[in-house]
Amino acid sequence: MTKTPFLLSASLLAAAAAAPLAAQDQQSADAIVVTAQRDNATQVINGGDAGVFGPMPAEDLPFAIRSYGETLITNQQPLTLGEVLDNDPTVRTTYGFGNAAEQFVIRGFALFGDDVGVNGLYGIAPRQLIAPELFGRVEVLNGPSAFINGAAPGGSGLGGSVNLGLKRAGRRDLTRVTAGFVGDAHFGGSIDVSRRFGANDAWGLRVNAAYRDGEVAIDREDRRTKVLGAALDYDGGAFRAALDFAYQEVRVDGLRPKVTITSFIPRLPYGEANYAQDYTFTELRDIFGTLNLEYDLGENAMLYARAGARDGREDGIYGGITALDAATGAANGNALFVPRTDNNESIEAGVRGRVMLGSTSHELNAGGNINWQVNRNAYDFRYGPGFAGFATNLYDTPQLALPASTLVGGDLDNPYPIAKNRLSSLFVSDTIGLLEDKLLVTAGVRYQSIRTQGFSYFGGARESVYDEDRWTPVAGIVVKPVDGLSLYGNYIEALQQGPSAPVDPLLANSGEVLAPRVSQQFELGAKYAIGRMFASLALYDIERPGEGVIGTGGDRRFGYVGNQRHQGIEATLNGEIIPGLRLITGIAFNDAELEGGRSVVGVPEVTFNGNVEWDLPFFPGFTLTGRITHTGEQFADAANTLTLNDWTTVDLGARYVFAAGGAPVTLRLTADNLFDKGYWASAFDVFAPALLQGSPRTVRASASVAF
Repeated sequence: MTKTPFLLSASLLAAAAAAPLAAQDQQSADAIVVTAQRDNATQVINGGDAGVFGPMPAEDLPFAIRSYGETLITNQQPLTLGEVLDNDPTVRTTYGFGNAAEQFVIRGFALFGDDVGVNGLYGIAPRQLIAPELFGRVEVLNGPSAFINGAAPGGSGLGGSVNLGLKRAGRRDLTRVTAGFVGDAHFGGSIDVSRRFGANDAWGLRVNAAYRDGEVAIDREDRRTKVLGAALDYDGGAFRAALDFAYQEVRVDGLRPKVTITSFIPRLPYGEANYAQDYTFTELRDIFGTLNLEYDLGENAMLYARAGARDGREDGIYGGITALDAATGAANGNALFVPRTDNNESIEAGVRGRVMLGSTSHELNAGGNINWQVNRNAYDFRYGPGFAGFATNLYDTPQLALPASTLVGGDLDNPYPIAKNRLSSLFVSDTIGLLEDKLLVTAGVRYQSIRTQGFSYFGGARESVYDEDRWTPVAGIVVKPVDGLSLYGNYIEALQQGPSAPVDPLLANSGEVLAPRVSQQFELGAKYAIGRMFASLALYDIERPGEGVIGTGGDRRFGYVGNQRHQGIEATLNGEIIPGLRLITGIAFNDAELEGGRSVVGVPEVTFNGNVEWDLPFFPGFTLTGRITHTGEQFADAANTLTLNDWTTVDLGARYVFAAGGAPVTLRLTADNLFDKGYWASAFDVFAPALLQGSPRTVRASASVAF
């Protein structure tokens, strides 16, 4: 690691210590520091946007939900959405095969980037990597959410869903400029401006932009991100509207790939090692936005509608590496060029209201949504003659020329449609409140229709059509026996679009989309608010048809294999223990098994996170931060003969706020994986056993000034 991060960090802290306050009014400066330090406090929001139920506090919802806000994102300086979700003890992040596509593992099931929501709508978020600077909140809802949000178009998300809220103007004006770096030479800056204007501040405008570029802590892995977000909202009392627009451009060169394994777990390369080929890259461009409308029919009834669209373009030469020799590191490499475009639209509308019938309340919801997606892509396998790949080495990687084309599918210059999806649904629910709403009983049903068309890479002819529908019910109960305590339970079914077989010439059904599948969940839990602390406990049981590769030789196919059952316990605790001492922590246990008793590959038995922040009472403006992340053992192969060791990392950091010219300045310095722990982070992969190496020690520093 170069000395640049440490030199810059020292300069920032020295500037803070030397900042003169004598020329300022000391009392005013102290007030600025106290206010800014309080506003910078990193905390969990216990609640969030619960889809058709609308914004809900966690204690009133028969599901586990929590949100990570803008302050956390600003303080932790994450480069991707996955680094935000690293705060959640129930979520772990991995990557797709050979490319820079984050996947999230919740309750042992994958959540693809395709199935992350934006402002409550599917298909709008960028597909592979999501830049956090655009968003004011990241909401996590554990368990299936087919009734709450509708079926996820990518067919994932059974273990949980993530919804992102684009930044909008708050009640206070904001002008914030930030500069910072991550890793060895990844520098960037951002500006965020928010204003309210008009009569009674009815109009709000927020514009934010960021640019960063350079090598991260992994050797030769270079990332560049450009984002621009704008939101115009209107609050006229009974009528409210918001128009959100976002642009994101991301490029990753030399992404360190996952390591495909055969019969052994390779020895770890050194922490900063990169076994990628220099020609590999991922380039993403997304333009997306939403329109939200709300109209109050009366004091307790509201009409709402929201619509969104996304235009996405991807190009990449993706690289894979398969370890062949445990002692020497000899390996087999391959490359794959994939151009892709996506055009998605989504609409949802409904009515939500509350009525009283005697002493019984009814929260009624009814509406529908529809989602259209068109995916155009092609592929160019660069595996060498006979798909043999090329010789490389995990520990001493030679840089080679891009291999010649082995097999091309589709039109590389102008890809034609490969998949067209239409997901539509109608929903209705009633939450009955009894005993002055100390007992809440929810019942609902969603009629879900999934139509999927698959087209040939060789000529574009339609090859398959799935057009299925199903009624998916939901039932939930919340009991509040004493103030602050909520006991809950739920039963929910999910209809998911079938997964796609990997693009693999050795599969008889390469690229084929499987028929939709039905899953179900039972969950019991409790939530308890005491003082400024909030605790939750959940016990769940999820069952669905499994998936994998079946057959041998020329008959190898990707398909449904047996049933898959995940049972687990999750416990979280967050809040302010005493003034100035804040905690975000939790632990999750997961027993994920396939039919026959084998454990699911890549699902840890236990995961734990513990975040702490302490505003030092004897040093005004100074905050210490720390985080421990632990992931238990996980099987790395389908036969359960290979196991990844558990791992624990420690992050340590500090923030310092001071006043300069009447404005608060915030300095931040953190070291993730402080002790440079080497570890295989994940074996989770939908298609084949593959290991993701954990990130080395990564230093982050930034300075922000708010005018």
